[in-house]
Amino acid sequence: MPGKILIIDDEEKLRKLLRRILELEGYILLEAATGKSALQILSREEEIGVVITDVKLPDFSGIELTAKIKSIRPLAEVIVLTAFGSIHGGVEAIKNGAFDYITKGDDNDRLIPLVSKAMEKAGQYRKAYLTRKKVSLDQGFGAILGKSRGIREAVRLAEKVAPTETSVLLQGETGTGKEVFALAIHSSSPRRDGPFVAINCAALSRDILESELFGHLAGSFTGALKDKKGLFEEADGGTLFLDEIGEMSPALQAKLLRVLETGTFLKVGGTTPVRVEVRVIAASNKDLLRESEQGNFRPDLYYRLAAFEISLPPLRERGTDIPELAAFFLRQYGSRLNRPIPSLSEPFLALLKSHSWRGNIRELKNIMERVVILSDGDSIGPNLLPREFLDREETGTPPFDLSEVEKRHIAKILVHTGGNKAEAARLMNIGLTTLYRKIAEYRLDPQTPA
Repeated sequence: MPGKILIIDDEEKLRKLLRRILELEGYILLEAATGKSALQILSREEEIGVVITDVKLPDFSGIELTAKIKSIRPLAEVIVLTAFGSIHGGVEAIKNGAFDYITKGDDNDRLIPLVSKAMEKAGQYRKAYLTRKKVSLDQGFGAILGKSRGIREAVRLAEKVAPTETSVLLQGETGTGKEVFALAIHSSSPRRDGPFVAINCAALSRDILESELFGHLAGSFTGALKDKKGLFEEADGGTLFLDEIGEMSPALQAKLLRVLETGTFLKVGGTTPVRVEVRVIAASNKDLLRESEQGNFRPDLYYRLAAFEISLPPLRERGTDIPELAAFFLRQYGSRLNRPIPSLSEPFLALLKSHSWRGNIRELKNIMERVVILSDGDSIGPNLLPREFLDREETGTPPFDLSEVEKRHIAKILVHTGGNKAEAARLMNIGLTTLYRKIAEYRLDPQTPA
């Protein structure tokens, strides 16, 4: 879902028009006719990412209201609507913290791209804020679950590098927990009391990303009406986590390399070096060594970042960890949704273990949230899983491995029979003793009664 927007205007027709336009883009819309009612909404609605307000309201000017909005919801971005003759008010609102202004009726083509950019920026700052909040809970390596060989080796390496000042490169598929590792490294380092700031380099355009990372000076580009501090300054004395760094443009890669080598950078539009003391942890779902060999990533930056490289294993290689992870997310979502905590049936876990997990841990989290919502009994069975778990042949494991195919087939038949082994053996035309042997061999559902 793109996000939640509050529209503030005393003209009902204009509110309805904006609502119709933005709802077609997938946004959730709230409305207010006055500044007072808008502030009441903002005080109870924490998820509002963008506020669109008229510069002239019955009880507030847009300039005053912008300052009040930013004091209540500092992470929300404000777009001011101006009439042709009141553009000065929009400019003044920007000085009070507004994202931008737009002229009523003349800038319809700008509205959707502008809202999209504002929502993008609000999302990045919200993520950075929530990340700092999580770090304050002293989230260390104890938050990383699993005892499989690959994850234990990754934790061992991370624990070794955490107390140092060395830059770290985390490589792994999307959803393998790179940010969790970055948090653990930070909270186990001497910088634990400093800020931890995270940004997804793939989520922003080059110009916006440069301004977000390094800040800018007033007048450096259109709309830059005041100086802005970048995330490197925000992270001074702490850690900056650069997710999906492989998507960064070559020009920004060069600027990042300079910071890593000298500890200084220039703001956009600036000529005076700014000095910071920041540890950088980078992450990518691409093979950056290969990308550098193919000319898609600067080799000097890769070797600077990869002074200490940690590879995170995909979930399909962590089969023994899946029950522990599933149980953790079950408790987490059960508590969050105020639902009873049922048990996980063996047929359910067998299907989780045989899944390809293209989305890795993130996909597992989504699955567990789904089953908690759908569950209404004492045990979670495979009937709560999406149809693809039963109907689609998984491709995450080599498809020509006969034992893997047999294991999945037996698991699916056991699901079909509700764990009745005698019926499963009959359907597969094999002996019950053979089925028990296969169950033991493939470590399927030994606790399910026959």
